[in-house]
Amino acid sequence: ARNGAAGQQAGPLVVDLGTGSGAIALSIATEVPAARVIGVDTDPRALHLATTNNARYGSPVTFLHHDVTEPLPELDHAVDVVVANPPYIPPDTPVSVEVRADPARALWGGGADGLDLPRLFVARAAQLLRDGGILVLEHAETQSAPLREYARTQGFTRVATGRDLAGRERFLEAEYGHL
Repeated sequence: ARNGAAGQQAGPLVVDLGTGSGAIALSIATEVPAARVIGVDTDPRALHLATTNNARYGSPVTFLHHDVTEPLPELDHAVDVVVANPPYIPPDTPVSVEVRADPARALWGGGADGLDLPRLFVARAAQLLRDGGILVLEHAETQSAPLREYARTQGFTRVATGRDLAGRERFLEAEYGHL
């Protein structure tokens, strides 16, 4: 999968960093059938679940067992869109029973503000995206301003915060480089 990952494709190349169950990657693959979608995760159990889910939809997604902290040089500056829902919850933040059912490594972002892993995902996206590529990254409401600022330091332009259906600032939208 890795050898052909950066090859020329008719549709956009999309990478879901920290894909987990593969739900986001599969949503993109089914909504944009021309897209080449790659889900990346380090957890073998999550990838097993993602592969099982993928099979139910005809396996439109390629999954890679890879640690997001390590580069993916075969995809450097070849990706059109990076999506991510990294662990981002700040420490000592109360979470609902449903959220606590997720593995701890999928929840807590690290550092006093929960931004260690989100920052790492932004930096990895900067390595993966082509000029003009788009990053969409979920985060906690309190993390909007610091993530916008950090994204700018990593070469992103047109940096904005998107709001969820309840009107809360919940995701970073950023374009890499200049057109």
